[in-house]
Amino acid sequence: MEEGGIAGSGASDSSSSGSGGAQQRELERMAEVLVTGEQLRLRLHEEKVIKDRRHHLKTYPNCFVAKELIDWLIEHKEASDRETAIKLMQKLADRGIIHHVCDEHKEFKDVKLFYRFRKDDGTFPLDNEVKAFMRGQRLYEKLMSPENTLLQPREEEGVKYERTFMASEFLDWLVQEGEATTRKEAEQLCNRLMEHGIIQHVSNKHPFVDSNLLYQFRMNFRRRRRLMELLSEKSLSPQETHDSPFCLRKQSHDNRKSTSFMSVSPSKEIKIVSAVRRSSMSSCGSSGYFSSSPTLSSSPPVLCNPKSVLKRPVTSEELLTPGAPYARKTFTIVGDAVGWGFVVRGSNPCHIQAVDPSGPAAAAGMKVCQFVVSVNGLNVLHVDYRKVSNLILTGPRTIVMEVMEELEC
Repeated sequence: MEEGGIAGSGASDSSSSGSGGAQQRELERMAEVLVTGEQLRLRLHEEKVIKDRRHHLKTYPNCFVAKELIDWLIEHKEASDRETAIKLMQKLADRGIIHHVCDEHKEFKDVKLFYRFRKDDGTFPLDNEVKAFMRGQRLYEKLMSPENTLLQPREEEGVKYERTFMASEFLDWLVQEGEATTRKEAEQLCNRLMEHGIIQHVSNKHPFVDSNLLYQFRMNFRRRRRLMELLSEKSLSPQETHDSPFCLRKQSHDNRKSTSFMSVSPSKEIKIVSAVRRSSMSSCGSSGYFSSSPTLSSSPPVLCNPKSVLKRPVTSEELLTPGAPYARKTFTIVGDAVGWGFVVRGSNPCHIQAVDPSGPAAAAGMKVCQFVVSVNGLNVLHVDYRKVSNLILTGPRTIVMEVMEELEC
């Protein structure tokens, strides 16, 4: 709305604001469902649940059997029972993400029927909202590539925000990358992304303007979603938290109380890592960010010591020295509804800083003070915890970790 169109009664203005807020929440909800569905599709392809199938001498490419999928969801702890699994898949069907291969059944049924992701047969409806979402996701992935440095922690009005970009620099980058031919076209693209809830001003106070103001993506597209989140009607939004989802912490005037470990939710400082089972990247570092997903509320908070749990520093060379008092162990950890249940800290080598006693990692035998040697066959002895965390977050739900632990004297 232009400035000249703001005048009007308070009731009308309030009604318009409420309507806009509801529309924004619906866009956010749709985006989360799209990301969740796409992550599931990729996993099912990876595990060969989706494949070409034959029925009555006809081949149906890239499809899955409903009954087999429900078995898979329960086996992989994505659903507690068959009724819940049906509800989850119905959510995807209602959003047009999956459909019966012949479109003869609108309801998802626990029988031997073939269903398919619309993205696999080119029938996914590309309306304006979906196009904006897919454009935003592509830009996010490009910005998150290791060689890109546009997204940085920055401060605005005394508050430090993670993964920010400056408006003017972002416009330059869009033109340079061929995403827009002119700065004006790039600015129009950014306004569309804001309208569809893809990006926002860090404190949600300004529209997008070519300036030194800071903006962020509202979503972490790479966060591993769990299907159970589809059944939660709650959705955190900037209107509810009054802060950016990537706000690290407000700068303390008392430096003695500040610590690099301090992790915060968007509105308050906390010392309890209640997101420890979301992933190994659960906010135990100054460059991590706190994920305040409502699905974490069922897990008891796990205390994570801001200081290293190691008695002394240990180098990778020491671990690999022949005859060194360390034993190798290999764990296969299947993430549950809220993650894997451990925290990684340190570098060269990383170590296990905390383990959720009720999580999958503890059940597999993981303990604090173990040193991480490899993740899914990739040697990580010479990298820091951020790279190890990213490797786990972007990998399969089942992870194979090799560790070394000190032998008892």
